[in-house]
Amino acid sequence: MSITVKEIRHPYISIDKKIRGGEPVIAGTGIRVLDIAIRYEIMGMSPEDIIVALPHLNLSQIHDALSYYYEHKDEIDKRWKDTIKNTDTLKKIYPSILEKKIGKIKDLHR
Repeated sequence: MSITVKEIRHPYISIDKKIRGGEPVIAGTGIRVLDIAIRYEIMGMSPEDIIVALPHLNLSQIHDALSYYYEHKDEIDKRWKDTIKNTDTLKKIYPSILEKKIGKIKDLHR
């Protein structure tokens, strides 16, 4: 018995090296799949809440972005963690002028 794997298409997702460095985005926008995933997974927003925050999107786009994220979760999460590490390195090289004035700012990513 063979198992047929159906390829899922994502009509609302596009990848173009000229847009956001080739990260997957909602087609016709600069909104990354990661931006939607962070709102949903980390910030605890519902798809409806995300639409309120980003009213130029529709529910189909949000669900397609989340579907794409879960299909490529390991890859997207790794890229995000690498970006955070690179940002931490840059913060050490170039300290924040604002933090010098008001003190240490809480790190929201940890």
